[in-house]
Amino acid sequence: MNHPNPGRNLAMDLVRATEAGALGALKHIGRGDKNAADDAAVKAMRAALNKMPLDGIVVIGEGEKDEAPMLANGESVGVSGSGPLVDIAVDPIDGTTIASEGGPGAISVIAASSRGTMFDPGPIVYMEKTVVGPRSSKSFDPEAPLSEQIKIVASSLGKETSEMMVAILRRERHTSLIAAVRATGARVRLFGDGDVAMAIATSLPGTDVDMLIGIGGTPEGVITAAALKCLGGSIYGKLYARDSTERAMATEQGYDLNKLLDTNSLVRGDNCFFAATGITSGEFLEGTQYLGATEGYPIEHHIRTSSVAYRSITSTVREIRTTHNLTKMQALGISI
Repeated sequence: MNHPNPGRNLAMDLVRATEAGALGALKHIGRGDKNAADDAAVKAMRAALNKMPLDGIVVIGEGEKDEAPMLANGESVGVSGSGPLVDIAVDPIDGTTIASEGGPGAISVIAASSRGTMFDPGPIVYMEKTVVGPRSSKSFDPEAPLSEQIKIVASSLGKETSEMMVAILRRERHTSLIAAVRATGARVRLFGDGDVAMAIATSLPGTDVDMLIGIGGTPEGVITAAALKCLGGSIYGKLYARDSTERAMATEQGYDLNKLLDTNSLVRGDNCFFAATGITSGEFLEGTQYLGATEGYPIEHHIRTSSVAYRSITSTVREIRTTHNLTKMQALGISI
């Protein structure tokens, strides 16, 4: 198997792709058209990826479950033959509705790992997920009842159950789950979209998010696994068929819907990379923003992005703040 060079941090290249995705989405924030925002981010990210010294195959192309614009599964990206053979998982906008409504916490994300190491969910675009941070990973029991899981995490964090904050997507399908969590005495933080950012928050200090549970996208689950391998957190889950047709397709293609998947099932090996750039400000990242007009230049001249670049083999976590001079980039023919 071809492994990315351990001496090279591919995340430093990938962050340019997430910056491009965020810059592409910027003019569409708050305009109410999530597909237009996604389309702009996809095109910008694809253009950036196709200039990079890597030979990538898109294993996870976000968009299938909601028929949004996407980088297609099986699409080749990068400059073929110029770099490592990698699997790619992308979500040019995690939280398209959030971005289109101008809400908080939309991000542009990408993950990469050695070729053949990313889980391909096939036709199953949703999964049941439980995510915990690094302090809870060793003691956590994914097969325990929910009330016991919450107690385990609380104990590992030195908290009382009543102090626990559990993040859950605000969906009708989670009505019973929300009630069950609150019945334990724990608190619930409901959020509308963007479960990659919220899942990562379980592994970051100062976010007040201790767990994430519920049914969400499988593509986001794989991307989350790559980030958590860098941060030390864990994700557990099972593929979730939405109806009998999807269940039959999964069975026909050899997927076991009862199999417990974990972080290493979703991204195998010890050398993966994750990058993200904020589109709208949230707990995880600041949003992309215009810095204002300067003499002789329009308001769009300077744009600031906030990003992260993670690497699993060294557990390197970089926080990157960048100012983009669009006038000079455009004069040089450099697309965002």
